[in-house]
Amino acid sequence: MSNKLATQAAVIGAGSIGVAFAIVFARAKWIVRMYDPDTERRERVPEEIIGRLRELDNFGLLSEPVDALMGRIEIVATLEQAAAGANLIQECAPERVELKEVLFAELDAIAPVDAILASASSALTTSSFVGNLSGQHRCLVAHPGNPPYLIPVIELVPAPFTSLDVVERALSLYQDCGLKPIVVKKELEGFVFNRLQGALLREAYCLVRDGVATVDEIDTVVRDGLGLRWSVIGPFETVDLNTRGGIASHALKMGPAYERMGAERGQHDPWTPALVEKVAAARRAVLPIEQWDERVVWRDQNLMALIRNRNKADFG
Repeated sequence: MSNKLATQAAVIGAGSIGVAFAIVFARAKWIVRMYDPDTERRERVPEEIIGRLRELDNFGLLSEPVDALMGRIEIVATLEQAAAGANLIQECAPERVELKEVLFAELDAIAPVDAILASASSALTTSSFVGNLSGQHRCLVAHPGNPPYLIPVIELVPAPFTSLDVVERALSLYQDCGLKPIVVKKELEGFVFNRLQGALLREAYCLVRDGVATVDEIDTVVRDGLGLRWSVIGPFETVDLNTRGGIASHALKMGPAYERMGAERGQHDPWTPALVEKVAAARRAVLPIEQWDERVVWRDQNLMALIRNRNKADFG
């Protein structure tokens, strides 16, 4: 799908996520209409958007002048004005079921019949607040990384009643904006992003509680260890490249230790042979084992480039 078929977005809620989405859509050359029920917030938000755009420009991350981007963003006084003519309505209201229930009912009544209604919910599922709306088929969650103009991943979480056409159109729309959408196959609280983040945070809290390490030490391990590596490759590729023989070899060597660590926290989820085989097959489909050495070199070169750039930057 090209931008010719999806040139207008409504952003509902002018908090930090709403502002960030307005920037994402404007950079994609879409028309953006933003609404917030708070009059004072509506008055302040243009200055905030300009400030963020100028920061992006200072780092060479804009392809157009700030004024050109701001020219595509309009702050409107009513929900109806925002929704009129929109191809995509991005709801960015606070994380409260009762608020989203009312808001989606209003949007379903006033939005163009073919507009996609997407929520930026961080954990709430579509089914929890859409109910039995006549337009429930066009509703889904689109949960971004924060802020989405810097972190491009976005999770699309359809409900069982969301139509396949809506999911496919949403994929195209967010891809057109330069984002990297994934489709979460089942509705579950927290989706993928926050479940992965939550797993790390739970263990981090436990390590502090048990006197194993300090808060700053744990941040150091993630920032200068796990996070540094994960900025180049994800956790599956990490262990795939860390062990000669690939991820199947890693699971054989380290699986029992991870099983014991999980059981220690009351989570007994062993990596069964069938599960390891499934994961290993997915990795080998992406990277044949014959290309393993070449990919390790690629990883190291990317880490070198990243470290070089980090060493050059000094942000205090």
